[in-house]
Amino acid sequence: MAEETTTAILLVSCRDQKGLVAGISDFIYRNDGNIVHADQHTDHQQGIFLQRVEWQLEGFRISRERIAEAFRPVAERYEMKWDLRFSDYVPRVAILASTLDHCLQDLLWRQRSGEYRATVPLVISNHDTLRPLIEGLGVQFRHYPITPDTKAEQEGRMLQTLQEERIDLVVLARYMRVLGQEFVSQYPNRIINIHHSFLPAFVGARPYHQAYERGVKVIGATAHYVTADLDQGPIIEQDVVRISHRDSTDDLVRKGRDLEKVVLARAVHLHLRNRILVYGNKTVVFD
Repeated sequence: MAEETTTAILLVSCRDQKGLVAGISDFIYRNDGNIVHADQHTDHQQGIFLQRVEWQLEGFRISRERIAEAFRPVAERYEMKWDLRFSDYVPRVAILASTLDHCLQDLLWRQRSGEYRATVPLVISNHDTLRPLIEGLGVQFRHYPITPDTKAEQEGRMLQTLQEERIDLVVLARYMRVLGQEFVSQYPNRIINIHHSFLPAFVGARPYHQAYERGVKVIGATAHYVTADLDQGPIIEQDVVRISHRDSTDDLVRKGRDLEKVVLARAVHLHLRNRILVYGNKTVVFD
């Protein structure tokens, strides 16, 4: 098997116009770059062009430290919003959880088995319940209990911890607290939440009991980026599972938790692989 080479990944969005693909491709071609992946989408209703292009750094005539500077004139010509990333960068991920551990354990297992190119140096919880599990795995555990009176102070401490740990991505693995606007604003499109339904259905407490009482035939899960508007952020991934009249409430909970794990895992995987472009309150996922 050929050894994997380091690549540069360019994520671009801008007003749709002539010459965009040619301008980006020409920049890479003129500098002896070899494109290995190129995906694009045009939202014709909004007139927005989005592209993900990935090329090998081996043989590229511009050093990785100077690529952003060299590309800037192309971006300015087309008034692009853009982000440059590299495939060998290892993101640092913090997981927030409360008392349920199914999503948390699944994420940690995927990271430890090598499925994710990332490190998880830290788990934060508003309860102490999960401490033995997390510390037993050799991961740092921080407990920040939150009440209405202490919310702002404790979230300030959490932010300080995340910054000290140089965290790139925050994952809410059934963290049962609404994050404040100040917290969310520090990590735009870098906080992923898993929700126990196709938003915005069955909001609030006991969602599977609500679904059972309605006699639903499918239940779903939604992974999305967190914004200041509760559960209204850009959706990354969704899925459903069939429900039968023979299923009890416990069956719905079991099936729902399995689905939550899978949907959250997919969303985190897509983010870590730089496959998501956010525009407005929507995403394009180049999977």
